[in-house]
Amino acid sequence: MLSELHVRNLALIERADIELGEGFNVLTGETGAGKSIMVGSVTIALGGKIPKDIIRKGADYAYIELIFSVLSPEKIRRLRELDVYPDDDGTVIVSRKIMPSRSVSRINDETVTAGKLRQITGLLIDIHGQHQHQSLLYKSKHLEILDKYQEKQSQNLKQNIASSYQTYVRLQEKLASYEMDEESRLREMDFLRFEIEEIENAQLKEGEEEELTARYRIFSNGRKIAESLSAAYQALDTDLVGNALKEVEHAAACDESLGQIRDQLFDAESILGDVRHGIASYIESMSYDQEEFQQIESRLDLIRNLEAKYGGRIPAVFAALEKKKLRLKELEDYDLVKLKIKEEFSQVTDCLERLCGQLSLMRKTAAKELTEKIRQGLLDLNFLDVEFSMEFTKLDHFTAGGYDEAEFVISTNPGEPLKPLGMVASGGELSRIMLAIKTVLADSDEIPTLIFDEIDTGISGRTAQKVSEKLAYIAATHQVICITHLPQIASMADIHFEIAKSVEDGKTSTTIKPLDFRHVTDELARLLGGAQITQAVKENAREMHRLAQIRKEELKDMQRQNRS
Repeated sequence: MLSELHVRNLALIERADIELGEGFNVLTGETGAGKSIMVGSVTIALGGKIPKDIIRKGADYAYIELIFSVLSPEKIRRLRELDVYPDDDGTVIVSRKIMPSRSVSRINDETVTAGKLRQITGLLIDIHGQHQHQSLLYKSKHLEILDKYQEKQSQNLKQNIASSYQTYVRLQEKLASYEMDEESRLREMDFLRFEIEEIENAQLKEGEEEELTARYRIFSNGRKIAESLSAAYQALDTDLVGNALKEVEHAAACDESLGQIRDQLFDAESILGDVRHGIASYIESMSYDQEEFQQIESRLDLIRNLEAKYGGRIPAVFAALEKKKLRLKELEDYDLVKLKIKEEFSQVTDCLERLCGQLSLMRKTAAKELTEKIRQGLLDLNFLDVEFSMEFTKLDHFTAGGYDEAEFVISTNPGEPLKPLGMVASGGELSRIMLAIKTVLADSDEIPTLIFDEIDTGISGRTAQKVSEKLAYIAATHQVICITHLPQIASMADIHFEIAKSVEDGKTSTTIKPLDFRHVTDELARLLGGAQITQAVKENAREMHRLAQIRKEELKDMQRQNRS
């Protein structure tokens, strides 16, 4: 879950530190207090677009930090697959520093790209604001929701389809390589024979290049080597060491304690003598054979040309040789091999068709169940006489996920035909449809934290009460963070935060603080009463809060029963 949110110098927020909890977290405040900034800060931290002038006036940069607590072993495993390693207590820290000319995103102090950031945080948090609901307008999202709903039942089948699809694509590409006329086939065979002969005639050997390179270096630097060794020979003057040895021997005759120094000089004289002898022998053995040098140079040129042409190193050239031999053999047996590939391709196609058909049938069965549950949820959310279904279309090609294209369709008025969501639903209706879907998927959705922004746009009364209950139902198994202006939703909160705007020293600031029981009642009264908060409004707020807590416990019991 998202355990902490820290914001610095973002728009109206100079500094905000929020400790969020499990269950249902609600944020309320006056219009214009900065509620949208809070969701915006999370969106930006997750790699979203940075609005212009988002850095607070007078500040050099803005900073957002999200601290997640990850306890699920499966979630930790998937994060590690993405090279993210939570601390021992499961902590993952996501931060973004925004400067006038650039921004830097980090996960656990390691800089990451925006793409990787979204990939990682997509496992941890899901934001549903007014714009996010627009994803329901895309067909691909609909099939994704359906597959999520029946993931456990279809998981093995989808894996088999993905594996078969890989084989299908490979054989399809292989078959395409055999679509050539006789002239092209003969031309390719001639070229392959030339390349094979070129490599084989070179008679390459493992380690040959390294050995020749070492010898080439010696030939190329012969004069430099001779000059350096001659200078070294002259520098190793053993007469000086011999004279020193004689003098120490005279002294050691008077003091036996100098015997060790005498022995060391004796060893030094012997070693230096051996070194001088070795240098002299090497110099005497040096010779320069112009013909041999040219042969080495020519051989190296041949090897490196072949490496550049066929693979980079000698082992890669050998691998290319075997591949070309295999391709030549295939072209020599062209008709037979092509027939064999066609048969394999036909078998895989039949297998893929059968597997995709099974998945399609499974999806259609699950779609009836899912759409009926969503329809019931929409009725609860004040969609009167609503019809909700899913229409399937078979693609003219296979994909790794089958051959289905599916789309949710809806009718909100009796007698009207079912139409795609984008042709019928408004922005507010899309948000409620998404809430109904999230309620149905609450038991199977693995994303631990859900943020709902503007979920209550355009609703009130009984519909607002139903929305609050569905949010509380989801919060029984997920961390839910909701920004709202409706008392029906706020009264269901496990933790209630107030967002307030104030002016001090000519500067406008937004602050956020958790409310205790008494202040929760006061905030509910404000949401209920509007301009004037009477004693009756306060009593109403206390009663609403009491009844909401009772209803919330009933929903938690319902959730536990469903899970068992």
